[in-house]
Amino acid sequence: MRVDLSSDEIRSSLVAEIEELCGQDVLKCYQCGRCSAGCPIVEEMDLLPNQVSRLIQLGLEQEVLNSKTVWLCVSCFMCQSRCPQGVDLPTLMDSLRYLATKRGYDRFGPNEIDRETIMRAPQQGVVSAYRKLSS
Repeated sequence: MRVDLSSDEIRSSLVAEIEELCGQDVLKCYQCGRCSAGCPIVEEMDLLPNQVSRLIQLGLEQEVLNSKTVWLCVSCFMCQSRCPQGVDLPTLMDSLRYLATKRGYDRFGPNEIDRETIMRAPQQGVVSAYRKLSS
């Protein structure tokens, strides 16, 4: 037996809120993993970028907003350039940081990154990490 559901029928409140904040249709992500494969700092993340999308799709707010990945994203747009569906993950991450701050989740700051990682990270990433303290 096949069950056909429209995207409106599976849209969680988290998906709807993210879409309202950043205009991204998270349900377009079909988990190809190209975003994660291209991320320059994926080794430092606790969730892969595509896993963040999946958790949002499933409405698992606490798991997403507690993730360090949300704060580690350097907004280099490598993921967006690789996405066959055009999902803008950096903008999505900005929205998640906003929600995390609004809801009182602990933020992951640059003082929690070890010196070796900072020295290896792209300069844009280090600047981005400090910028996110003011979000």
